Amino acid sequence: MAQHIQWYPGHMVKAKRLVSEHLAMVDVVVELLDARIPLSSRNPDISELIGTKPHLVVLMKTDLADPGETREWSRILRDQGSSVLAVAAPSGEGLSRLPQMASALAGPALERWRSKGRLPRAPRLMIVGIPNVGKSTLINRLVGENRLRVADRPGVTRQQQWVRIRGDLDLLDMPGILMPKIGDQLVGLKLAATGAISDAVFDLEMVASNLLTILSQSYPELLCRRYRLESLPAEDNLLLEAIGSHRGALVSGGRVDTLRAAQHLLDEFRAGRIGRISLDHAV
Repeated sequence: MAQHIQWYPGHMVKAKRLVSEHLAMVDVVVELLDARIPLSSRNPDISELIGTKPHLVVLMKTDLADPGETREWSRILRDQGSSVLAVAAPSGEGLSRLPQMASALAGPALERWRSKGRLPRAPRLMIVGIPNVGKSTLINRLVGENRLRVADRPGVTRQQQWVRIRGDLDLLDMPGILMPKIGDQLVGLKLAATGAISDAVFDLEMVASNLLTILSQSYPELLCRRYRLESLPAEDNLLLEAIGSHRGALVSGGRVDTLRAAQHLLDEFRAGRIGRISLDHAV
């Protein structure tokens, strides 16, 4: 039986409570989604907490995602009534529009603030999303310096912190919040493959095998090019062995170390070395 992926450490319970407690203090919620899995990386608990609060959806890691899928997901989210911004984290492409879009969304709240005779203030934003979606990277680019810790693993940000970003905006960074129960096993596998769930809590070979199933169906040419294969084996375990053999992941007797091959595949996928790939398909 396949392992059912769950990962909800205790600090995420606190993080969810912090979002609820601080929501009234902000004018706009900035919700970060992984552009490779915009549906799977959307935590329904966050949507429920946000309610009717104005919010901006930011598709992160677009440099790793299939451009066509990103365009289609952006359209779908806009059709659903969301303001959407696509951002490539390493280059910061698209990020310059965030202050203007957030300020526009905050306008009605700030007008109500001034109408009560209060002194003008900067728009206040709250940034939310699942672990390892790129919150700290985004904020550091907006600030222009490395103010927050960044790591390619979930759970680095553990508490809320206010940051002043360019464009005269006050931003409250919140810890990542994963859904407490992942009902759809395929969603769990996608979260694991993209690094939103700690590698320590799931079977790497199982996740790699399921990733290969998706890639074989949707991006076979990328696999063939990356691993110099003339064609793909019919079975995923044979494909994982072919990848391990190509990368020299061998043990005594020339056998393939499939665990090393699985880790290598996940590392290459997460870094975008196989190609620009989306696991959630819009159609």
